[in-house]
Amino acid sequence: MDKVVSTATQAVVGIGNGATIASGGFGICGIPAVLIDAIADAGITGLEIYSNNCGTDGIGLGKLLERKQIRRVVASYVGENKEFARQYLSGELEVELTPQGTLAERLRAAGVGIPAFYTRTGTGTQVATGGLPWRYAQDGSVAVASPPKPVSEFEGRSFLLERALAADFALVRAWKGDRHGNLVFRMAARNFNPVCAMAGRIAVAEVEHLVEPGDLDPDSIHLPGVYIDRVLPLTAAQVADKGIERLTTRPRPSELPGE
Repeated sequence: MDKVVSTATQAVVGIGNGATIASGGFGICGIPAVLIDAIADAGITGLEIYSNNCGTDGIGLGKLLERKQIRRVVASYVGENKEFARQYLSGELEVELTPQGTLAERLRAAGVGIPAFYTRTGTGTQVATGGLPWRYAQDGSVAVASPPKPVSEFEGRSFLLERALAADFALVRAWKGDRHGNLVFRMAARNFNPVCAMAGRIAVAEVEHLVEPGDLDPDSIHLPGVYIDRVLPLTAAQVADKGIERLTTRPRPSELPGE
């Protein structure tokens, strides 16, 4: 039952070239930064990433992008990463853009054994009819386009079929965790982490505070340990090393005009 590993290198053992990885986080909030760094250092390539977004330039999954370790991304937002846009538009990266709620449900469905589900989201658009550019050719033409999705009617309304999104591995970050893999997330840092963990056949959690079994209030656990296979305790320095995606400030009151 003790799932603790001592190093990030041990935590990512088994992740090889061409693996599919569900990675938690939203922007760079709640990202498994230490595990991502371990993959970057290992030089693993051809990765297919399932994540809300792909980090920012040089941060989180953005590190893997810069090193050309990612082949394909399934995401719902990519606007904060210039290198992502460059690779996509130049035909170096395949991208499947997915509505954010649909992405979350595709991951959750994989974790609970649902192979596919119907949703209203995307009906009447190219999400349903196909033709979205997944990958461009070097001349700017569309090399790979999204296929049409099955559409059915229920009670007079159209719904399209979305498939579950199972991954070989899941990487997540939690505020607290015990040796059995039970996890607690803190505020907005929960975001996509639980559903990513559910989607991974092997799920690895880096935790800021490791506690002993029984120390967590059962009613406070956000994700039970049945979904987690490895737990990596972080050092104090790793816990403190958190980036700010977009620093926004305002002048001090004494510096405001007219004062």
